[in-house]
Amino acid sequence: MGLIPCLTTAFGKPFTAPGFTNWFREVCNEAGLPKGTSVHGLRKAMCRRLTEAGCSASEIKAISGHVSLREVKRYTKAADQVRMGRAAINRLRGAS
Repeated sequence: MGLIPCLTTAFGKPFTAPGFTNWFREVCNEAGLPKGTSVHGLRKAMCRRLTEAGCSASEIKAISGHVSLREVKRYTKAADQVRMGRAAINRLRGAS
């Protein structure tokens, strides 16, 4: 199994968390994105999309870098509710 690619600085070194946040803010500003655009929002959106794709909380935690499953569940609760609701309705449709 190969290594997971790592985001690196212009010098080829892995970003620190603050360094990535600062870099992301700079590129968002350069792109003219709204001031509220953030790494946090990007991470939360990624967690939501993984949930919608059917990934487990443990799988999402492995990708997102969260320390606890509790944090992942907090991020994905609304998306998971929608996914589970759709699955339940689909089961009902299949039962009739």
